[in-house]
Amino acid sequence: MGNIFSAYCIYDFYGHTERIDYLFNTFRDDIRSVLERDPAARNGLEVFFLYSGVHAVMWHRIAHWFYCRHMKFIARLISQFSRFLTGVEIHPAAKIGKGLFIDHGMGVVIGETAEIGDNCTIYQGVTLGGTGKECGKRHPTIGDNVMIGSGAKVLGPFYVGSNSKIAAGAVVLSEVPSDSTAVGVPARIVSMGGERVYYDLDQVKIPDPVAQQITALSLKVDELKAELEKLKNENNTGKNAGTAEGEQ
Repeated sequence: MGNIFSAYCIYDFYGHTERIDYLFNTFRDDIRSVLERDPAARNGLEVFFLYSGVHAVMWHRIAHWFYCRHMKFIARLISQFSRFLTGVEIHPAAKIGKGLFIDHGMGVVIGETAEIGDNCTIYQGVTLGGTGKECGKRHPTIGDNVMIGSGAKVLGPFYVGSNSKIAAGAVVLSEVPSDSTAVGVPARIVSMGGERVYYDLDQVKIPDPVAQQITALSLKVDELKAELEKLKNENNTGKNAGTAEGEQ
């Protein structure tokens, strides 16, 4: 992932031809990622012309090209133009690896110091945001093969590990280990037994830690009721025995 991020800025003004070639190769990877992950995508031509998420990523790569060459006004102008067209706001300084798929896209916000690895999937309404007004790194770093569900908010300068999933509507405020799943508000890590999370696009069939805790408490209450009923029966048996002895 680091090699991809550094590749954005290694060329000087004499290396623009190579950089443009790299841009077009990355565009091709972006289109291929949609064809692999979206069952509604029929062909590359359709994806290129009709997918707003692809347009947003492509415009960002061009804006980032200008940003790395200190033409920041042009970069921001392209970024705002892309936001107007697609409904996706990506700061031109954000670093994005190859194969990012923004599905539907409307309402997605990616902040200035955010970094996204390879082959990630982001659904509508996702925010990769910062906290506070401090300078420097203030947005999350997303690893490779990460899926972020609809409406999820990832806020702060921490790392979300590769092959992880963030459930729809989750609010993530701290680091997410690799091969794990974050669920809830605030997000909690759901243990997957140390095994790699299968990389699919299911935002629904994800364990709910709150429901699991409620179920555990309910079972405990049932156990306590059973013990209390047992004690009552033993107490009644003892009283009946004492009464019978007294009558004799």
